[in-house]
Amino acid sequence: MFIQIGPPTLPPRGRSKPKSKFQQPVDCPIAACSAISIYASELEKHRVTEAKLRKSALRENLLLREKDNLIRQKNILSKESEHRLLNGLQLITSLLTIQSRAANNAEAAAQLTIAANRVAAIGRIHRHLHALDHVKSVEFKQYLENLCRDLSGIASSESPENVIVVDGVDLQIPAVKGIPLGFIASELITNAIKYARGKIMVSLQASANGYALSISDDGPGLPEGFETTASRGLGMKLISSLVRQIDGQLQIDRGGNGKGARFSVLFLNSQP
Repeated sequence: MFIQIGPPTLPPRGRSKPKSKFQQPVDCPIAACSAISIYASELEKHRVTEAKLRKSALRENLLLREKDNLIRQKNILSKESEHRLLNGLQLITSLLTIQSRAANNAEAAAQLTIAANRVAAIGRIHRHLHALDHVKSVEFKQYLENLCRDLSGIASSESPENVIVVDGVDLQIPAVKGIPLGFIASELITNAIKYARGKIMVSLQASANGYALSISDDGPGLPEGFETTASRGLGMKLISSLVRQIDGQLQIDRGGNGKGARFSVLFLNSQP
């Protein structure tokens, strides 16, 4: 039998087993050693989860930046579009005015002047409707008076006896609610101008559960069984959509003395 005497054989250099980051002591009890292993495993899972959350937060920040950039671009394009529209209306007004002065026929000149005034009024109305885009609140009765002052130019050109009267309470409302109400009022007053042959009443009054914006006229009124939901007109669809936007309610009935039509928008006013 051959017995080798000498130092124990050592493993080659560079091939030693890597030490664990959480190396257990030689005299570690079994329970403590298991706890250390579990802790090391949970800590590694936590680090992986933390890395994923950081990546997710980074993606969210990038998406928010992209969203902000898109909103800024949209606002710039909206302002540019509005600026071009107003310039176009001013150009049309100027051309119609020049043509009216150059016309040899008095009747044609008068009609061209009416058309020029109407286009100019549309431009002013457009400015009124977008005047609230960058403010927080508005005194709504005064806003209605300014809007109706320019709509009166269109009303008188449609029928000289048409008069728009604004009545009601002073009311400060947030612009986020004033903008839809302004478009609703403009659309309802424009519709009333087509059919009224006298006074068009615009009223802003306190109601049992809030406020009511009413537009009434003395025209032929609405057909029996008229329903806003069944209407195919784009204007009525727009009005219904804007009323829903402000969580309001649209009521339709006869105008004063049982004549014409009255459209009322009931709404709540949150403090600006």
